[in-house]
Amino acid sequence: MRVTKAVIPVGGLGTRFLPATKAQPKEMMPVVDTPTIQWVVEEAVASGLTDVLIITGRGKRSIEDHFDRTPQLEAELERAGKHDLLRRVRAISEIANIHYIRQTNPAGLGDAVGLARHHVGNEPFAVLLGDVIMQGPLLDPMLKIFDQFGRSVIALQEVPAERVDSYGIAAVESTEDPSFVLVNDLVEKPAQGTEPSRLGIVGRYLLTPDVFEFLDEAELGYGGEVQLTDALRGLATAQAMYGYLFEGEVFDIGNRLDHLRANLELGARRDDLRDGVYEIVRAFAQRHDL
Repeated sequence: MRVTKAVIPVGGLGTRFLPATKAQPKEMMPVVDTPTIQWVVEEAVASGLTDVLIITGRGKRSIEDHFDRTPQLEAELERAGKHDLLRRVRAISEIANIHYIRQTNPAGLGDAVGLARHHVGNEPFAVLLGDVIMQGPLLDPMLKIFDQFGRSVIALQEVPAERVDSYGIAAVESTEDPSFVLVNDLVEKPAQGTEPSRLGIVGRYLLTPDVFEFLDEAELGYGGEVQLTDALRGLATAQAMYGYLFEGEVFDIGNRLDHLRANLELGARRDDLRDGVYEIVRAFAQRHDL
């Protein structure tokens, strides 16, 4: 069965970006001129996943508003002759078939994914973290692996040794194809020096519906939350699981430095901003003798 549905959890509190996230979701933090959550939805849609379930939480209403129609704004843009902006605004509300469900208690990523059970039913589905922007081919090659084997696929990337305790880390073995590996085990945020590898999960998953059985059995894990990694560990023992080795860029927008980096990197790829971004960087380097 092909993957057609995407689940995007956005119920977290965004504590790493306080005070900016006190009154707005971190997923609505803009990168250049586009909210992070829109970058993620556009990524799903670009790979044909147009049935999107967003797992929201308290204080996240602005996400729903962002993907809704705005008749007053649209009428004003049309009156002012700002047709390009009007087209972009209307496209947001037409981008996908978006559904919402609220995670009433932010009890972890595993708890959030479990809420998708009734929406996805007995179908495989994608999970995209709503505060992580990916740049480079990812979902399409993951979907090809899923189509080949019919088993779960997670995105992996080598992470620095000093940061393994910030990731779910995979124990893997090679396959005949150097672009993906077989996942044998997973550990959530291992202590440095105990990690089975340096391949960290980077926020994209294609999962069989069997994962819900393991989420039902999952006990509270790291941080007193239901960890998706713990459920995936059980799933990997029950059936084959593959890890796609992603070589593109990952921007964790909940991280302040990554947010700054994303604005510079992605802003520099815009024709209307490139020269200005380069000038800012050059001037900064000169002032600080870099």
